[in-house]
Amino acid sequence: MNLIQKTIRSASVLSLILCGALLCTSCGAEVTASTDQPTQWRFAIEETIGSVQHQYAMKFKELIEERSNGEIEVTIYPYGTLGTSDQITELVDMEVVQFAMASPGHLGKLIPEVQVFLLHFLFSDDDEINNQVLNKDPRLQKTFDELYARKRLKLLSIFSEGWQVWTMKEPVHQPEDFSGVKMRVMTSPLLIAAYKAYGASPTPLPYSEVYSGLQLNMIDGQENPVFAIQEMNFYEVTDWMIFARHAPFITTAVTNRDFFDSLPPERQQLVTGVVADLNDYILKVQKEFNQERLELIRKNKPKLKIITELTPDAREAFRKASQPVRDKFIKMTGEDGRELLKELQQTIQEYEDQKQQN
Repeated sequence: MNLIQKTIRSASVLSLILCGALLCTSCGAEVTASTDQPTQWRFAIEETIGSVQHQYAMKFKELIEERSNGEIEVTIYPYGTLGTSDQITELVDMEVVQFAMASPGHLGKLIPEVQVFLLHFLFSDDDEINNQVLNKDPRLQKTFDELYARKRLKLLSIFSEGWQVWTMKEPVHQPEDFSGVKMRVMTSPLLIAAYKAYGASPTPLPYSEVYSGLQLNMIDGQENPVFAIQEMNFYEVTDWMIFARHAPFITTAVTNRDFFDSLPPERQQLVTGVVADLNDYILKVQKEFNQERLELIRKNKPKLKIITELTPDAREAFRKASQPVRDKFIKMTGEDGRELLKELQQTIQEYEDQKQQN
């Protein structure tokens, strides 16, 4: 995107943003209309109000405003307010938005290596272990921080929003059942490859068009955590829910690196301290959200057929079918991707071994 395009995009977005702060793209909106007014920080998310991301952003807002004694005010922009996920990332790059969610399904076009989070049957079945691996292992934190830094982003947090669940027109018990199925995916080459490996026909479609796509039979199925399936009503236009536990939905919270580096040390510590407190908090939230929303789905559509667990043989068949996608990931990302995948696998195994020993 050239300077003229950025200026046009910035102007159009700013017309949607609340007035009161004078935007300074070179200093990360640290300039305000009056010294008596709080500094304005903007946080854009990829999901709607009531989602896990929204809850994360709301708690971030609460803690930042409380711990800054009201000197900072955080405004949250839910999905669609400022454009698509790709556009949100552009706004972070321009420092129009200071904080944002950036899921690997979209961010993978900018940082190919983060698509490692999209690989099926890679993570532990234990949510606690995955949380430790993603946020508390210093080696992986350093690796991912360096990857994001190459694109002028600072990685704040990585967290799971819960296990992805398939909602389908027809049941899926084994890979062969995906043959010819039009499966909605995010715009990620790796996700397209993942469902091609099962014999499906992957169909990229914006999140906002999934319901109508299912309703009009443009697609036959989709995947999302339970809370998203409930809040977007995807269960209304499908007949089956299948819990394959093939992959958690992982997202990342980011900020512009130049903006963060320009902050005084005490404000940098404020941000990192809040983010650290949110890591365990959001794990608890997503578990509660997904459990509560599943009960709502059962109540609202009693005739929905739910497969809560695949057989061990079926999971193994899916696992084997998914393995060639790892080779595609390495081909896409080169030696950096190969080393990242190896490091992630080893770290997950180490944490699993430690828990078993304890």
